[in-house]
Amino acid sequence: MSNELQNIKNRFGIIGNFPALNRALEKSIQVAPTDISVLVIGESGVGKEFIPKIIHSESRRKHQPYIVVNCGAIPEGTIDSELFGHEKGAFTGATATRKGYFEVADGGTIFLDEVGELPLQTQVRLLRVLESGEFMKVGSSQVQKTNVRIVAATNVNMMKAIQDGRFREDLFYRLNTVQIDMPPLRDRKGDIHLLFRKFAIDFAEKYRMPELVLDPSAVHYIENYSFPGNVRQLRNLVEQMTVVERERTVNVEKLSEYIPMETHLPMVVNTPNSQKQSDFGNEREIMYKILFDMRNDINDLKSLTSELIKNRGANDLSSQEKTLINRLYTQETQQNGNSNSLLYFEDSHPVVQTPTIMSTPDDSYEDIEDIEIEENRPESLSLQNNEKDLIIKALEKHKGRRNKAADELGISQRTLYRKIKQYNLED
Repeated sequence: MSNELQNIKNRFGIIGNFPALNRALEKSIQVAPTDISVLVIGESGVGKEFIPKIIHSESRRKHQPYIVVNCGAIPEGTIDSELFGHEKGAFTGATATRKGYFEVADGGTIFLDEVGELPLQTQVRLLRVLESGEFMKVGSSQVQKTNVRIVAATNVNMMKAIQDGRFREDLFYRLNTVQIDMPPLRDRKGDIHLLFRKFAIDFAEKYRMPELVLDPSAVHYIENYSFPGNVRQLRNLVEQMTVVERERTVNVEKLSEYIPMETHLPMVVNTPNSQKQSDFGNEREIMYKILFDMRNDINDLKSLTSELIKNRGANDLSSQEKTLINRLYTQETQQNGNSNSLLYFEDSHPVVQTPTIMSTPDDSYEDIEDIEIEENRPESLSLQNNEKDLIIKALEKHKGRRNKAADELGISQRTLYRKIKQYNLED
């Protein structure tokens, strides 16, 4: 590691030796003496704000103003006024002329954080500043000049934002003259414990408490945690534990209370469309496998049912067993549209029949027994008459007790009541 890079780390309190981190810092040092626009790319909390500070401090502008603008925190209606200023009376509440950041920072550096959140109208104004150094205050027709170095940062997928029409492509390439990528903390496993120790020392001094120490199991645990909030999350974790914990040696059990195991998973990050499609395909394959396994289980259950009927005989089956068998084959029929797969017990004999699903306003999907059964025997000349005769025989057999008759027929009482009404059998 060069002395210059180590000096930068010491000056700005940057901890870590991860190659991608070192490369980002080296690029910052290299572009600092120029006036090239820089775009810093990285997830929230990785420390993107250090890059513009390094660039400004190592440039010829270091004695001029350095202004940080959080583009996502300024309301859309006022951001033009904040950046470029406004004239008195330009809008309601503009009681005096105001200088914008580009006028105040003339000769210095402006850091546009969350630049991807800029409104399209403001993007047009910013593009003009980048190309010609010119801008106009809100409510003014006078062109002003500024000499400002712009460093921007974002945590959004800029190419996706361009495709969606939320960010101008020409502005992106103008800002992205040099791109610096800040790696996420989960990729810097060797730096995590170093950062933890640095924060533990800082907060021990701040709150005048003994320093937190991780035991080996806790070190292994924390180095394999995904840290979706990156360095910011780690810093907050150490501060919280410094204040709350009485024991200064932290084991894995105690650490897991702050970062639970169920979140101890790789973080989902923005990936190319091909990768997303691949992930979706994997999930789909898993679902297909589950469905195929369920289908095999159903087939096995049907085979067992057939063996049960053969070995024990239909006369030995209880009414509950017959009902379960009816439900099994009824559900299979509804799913596959196979009209020949439904078993129905009549007079204790299994019969293959064709189901017809009757829909009525008060039907519910929970009532499997509401599936109507039409006999498929060759000698039947009128299915309706045979059904009516069966209902009459069942009612006579059970002396008008409809619940018993419904059980005998293998249908629900509600279906039996409807059939009685349909065939005028109420008397």
